[in-house]
Amino acid sequence: MTDHMTTSEVSAYLRVKERTIYDLVARKEIPCSRATGKLLFPRNLVDRWIEAHIELQDPRLIAPPPIIGGSSDPLLEWALRESGAGLAGLVEGSSAGLVRLAAGGAVAAGIHFGEEDKGENSGNIKAAREASALFDVVVVHWAWRQQCLLTAAGNPLGLNSIRDAAQKGARFIPRQDGSGTEILLDRLLAQANLSRSDLKLLPRPAQTQTDVALAILDGHADCGIAVSAVARRFNLAFVPLHRERFDLACRRRELLEPPLQKLFEFARTPEFKAQADRLGDYDASECGKVLFNR
Repeated sequence: MTDHMTTSEVSAYLRVKERTIYDLVARKEIPCSRATGKLLFPRNLVDRWIEAHIELQDPRLIAPPPIIGGSSDPLLEWALRESGAGLAGLVEGSSAGLVRLAAGGAVAAGIHFGEEDKGENSGNIKAAREASALFDVVVVHWAWRQQCLLTAAGNPLGLNSIRDAAQKGARFIPRQDGSGTEILLDRLLAQANLSRSDLKLLPRPAQTQTDVALAILDGHADCGIAVSAVARRFNLAFVPLHRERFDLACRRRELLEPPLQKLFEFARTPEFKAQADRLGDYDASECGKVLFNR
């Protein structure tokens, strides 16, 4: 069958009578052309027309946009630009990233739910497993990294812990609700027998780690949490708080598609390893390792 179907061909293709096709044309409800003086129906547009009328919009059946949602990571953001994988990043926090992934709005989600490595009981795997809509979820390791308390250069307030930030009334810039960093902050506060009310939290949260650094640079905040690579980029002081694993969650099918395959192929190159070393405090030696496959 050609790329352009006649009325009889499209009626056979759709398994309807020709009269139905003429009625659809009269109501301008089916894509067609009269360029040759007779009705022609482009097959690709007819296929798209059929897809547009699917009533069961199951995200598992629809190709997601080429987006990696979820949390931000400097090494991942660099790799997305340099790998040629055709993927863009959408920073929104780990929890929101999993929601977007489950809804079919992303190829993958960057996640860091902060718990120590406990195999299949780790925070990242636990969160992915508990996302009921992701029955086919795969968790792939990206890198270990260092979460830190960032302060202005020289650490003028002498902050060495979350407790110091509370006791000295330092202006603390939080991240958005549901982000891995906020989950980490809650755990660090609990470990110090503190609560959020003990911190001088700024009312407007930072949406990215870069926003945390810029707020400190501009003098709007005294401190906040971000990875050490961000502190180095902006020449800020930092105090290590927690070493964590950053992973990518995706559907099993998407892991086998060219975009993610190309991204992880790039992660095996010397160029990628050199960038991880330059950023500092990264261990990407097991990048691409499948940690969980439901």
